[in-house]
Amino acid sequence: MTMRLPNTTAPLKIGTRGSPLAMAQAYETRRRLAAAFDLPFEAFEIIVIKVMGDDRAMVAADRPLKEIGNKGLFTREIEEDLLAGKIDVAVHSMKDMPTVQPAGLILDTYLPREDVRDAFVSPSAKHITDLSEGATVGTSSLRRRAQLLNKRPDLNVVEFRGNVQTRLKKLQDGVAACTFLACAGLNRLEMTDVPATPVDPTDMLPAIAQGAIGIERRTDDSNTADMLAAIHHTETGQRLAAERQFLFTLDGSCETPIAGLATLNGSTLKLTGEVLRPDGSDAMSDTVSGDIADGPDMGMALAQTLLKRAGPGFFDWH
Repeated sequence: MTMRLPNTTAPLKIGTRGSPLAMAQAYETRRRLAAAFDLPFEAFEIIVIKVMGDDRAMVAADRPLKEIGNKGLFTREIEEDLLAGKIDVAVHSMKDMPTVQPAGLILDTYLPREDVRDAFVSPSAKHITDLSEGATVGTSSLRRRAQLLNKRPDLNVVEFRGNVQTRLKKLQDGVAACTFLACAGLNRLEMTDVPATPVDPTDMLPAIAQGAIGIERRTDDSNTADMLAAIHHTETGQRLAAERQFLFTLDGSCETPIAGLATLNGSTLKLTGEVLRPDGSDAMSDTVSGDIADGPDMGMALAQTLLKRAGPGFFDWH
């Protein structure tokens, strides 16, 4: 069957959140699709969808995600529109994505992964060790909170919600001495003026799938599947298959301090995973290596190893 390509009168509709970073990711998706099929940008229409996780009142109140929902806060409305046929594909930051998609939807297309590291952002310091005792750190990430308190239990970690621009404004206003952002987001927004220092993954293991963009579609839309195959980045998919299986086996959510990173070297995949108590009082990690094709199995095995080592009651949610 011949692939049906979109055109200026019948464009492919790309759904996204409305934050500057989400828009940048949608623009990258459009650019790659247009280049792959030699089509004008007008053959792709970007549809902005408001999601609950971006509600201004909740952002302003700095309410933790665990009090108002979970990762679905950033995807639910978009996925509803995708299922209803209002959009053809949805573009997501993969670290925001639940490990299970709603019936009828599938995530099997990933763009080349950006920098996976966290960035330490402060106008006056370069590293966590530079912070004075009891300094205030702003972050909405339970993972980062637990990792920080594990290394520096003296720190005062406060909730710091909002998009990149909102959090930088809070930092400028003196709400905290520093915060953390993803290097990938800063790079995609070309924010070279931000006082950011990348943190080596050996010092702060990143979130599962950090730096990766995923494109979701309807399971029965074979034409769109064929189009997306042209821009899928195989290596990113292989890494995320291991990381997301690790997370899935741990039953990870926004209430779960979990970190993980898969890297490739030839035909070998190495996966490092970490689980922490929410208060940072305990942390454990391990690394496995094996054939790339065994990535999901390694993710499951690593998760089971850490769960067994942690024992019952390690997580508040268990």
